[in-house]
Amino acid sequence: MTQPVLESSHPSAETGGGVRSVKSAERTIAVLEYLSSAPRACSPRELTTALGLPRASGYALLTTLVSTGWVEIDGAGGYRIGIRALRAGASYVERDDVVQRAQPVMNELNDQLGETVHLARLDGAEIVYLATNISRHSLTVVSRPGRRLPSWATGLGKAILAGHPWEEVDALLPETLEARTVHTFTDRAALRAELEETRRRGHAIDDQESTIGLRCFAVALDFAAPPNEALSCSVPMVRLDPDREEAIVSALLRARARIIR
Repeated sequence: MTQPVLESSHPSAETGGGVRSVKSAERTIAVLEYLSSAPRACSPRELTTALGLPRASGYALLTTLVSTGWVEIDGAGGYRIGIRALRAGASYVERDDVVQRAQPVMNELNDQLGETVHLARLDGAEIVYLATNISRHSLTVVSRPGRRLPSWATGLGKAILAGHPWEEVDALLPETLEARTVHTFTDRAALRAELEETRRRGHAIDDQESTIGLRCFAVALDFAAPPNEALSCSVPMVRLDPDREEAIVSALLRARARIIR
């Protein structure tokens, strides 16, 4: 029996699997992804220029997305991601098996350590935060669920990448490893050595590589081989000493064993 073929009045391209992609759907996804990662609201011209969309069809697409709640217009006339996208993202997290298994353990770990605990998943060359338990201290840095960061610049990402063969990691990463801070690994040879050390040590350390003044300890959740998720604890360096670091790593390892089991 032949597979159904998606047809559209818009131009379409054939994918590697032989199913034709729908141009209007591709453009819709591109707009939503661009707005979800934009630090501020965007003008129609900015959107159409960045995505290479024809101005008329780009504006028509934005009008449709606004009318359905996927995109909103702010007081200055800029476009930003809408509340329907929040509902879709929340639904994804609520139904995710890994999140459901990890969340009770994360709650206990957060109570025990008093520090911010994160759960993240590898998506391409980035990690996506799935769940966060915020520190009880006033001095803290939080990455909300849905936020994306370069895998090579985070403890979470390095914990996951260390479980993959280097050839896969090398092919996955972009040609240029952009720095988030002066401590980020931007040299491939140095990153490879760091991942080998992470594998030997059994946990990853983000030593101000993503945020100055913050150290993060992370362990991969090896539900499968290679792993795709990781658990971490982020702590401002002013609250760290060798004994504290050892206690955090030990707690993370125990938490991983409980989640996997």
